[in-house]
Amino acid sequence: MKGLRYIENVASLTLDKDRCVGCSTCVTVCPHRVFQLQESKAVMVDKNGCMECGACAVNCPVDAIRVDPGVGCASLIINRWLKGKNLPSGSCC
Repeated sequence: MKGLRYIENVASLTLDKDRCVGCSTCVTVCPHRVFQLQESKAVMVDKNGCMECGACAVNCPVDAIRVDPGVGCASLIINRWLKGKNLPSGSCC
């Protein structure tokens, strides 16, 4: 899903590195490759790539990741698809 971008500097995504146990689940489930594992801890390498789907937070076994899914780009796309509206070109992601 490289190439799809979120609106810069608005993602609600946060990572508590002290809570991270380095399981790499966030790396596996993120469709935008926002996370990498470095020195046995997750780090955000592309926060602006986050579309706030919430997969990382839902699957984190120690609640080290927080995100408000449904408030950003993913919500806009899904709601417009459900309503049958076309997305304005270049306005999101």
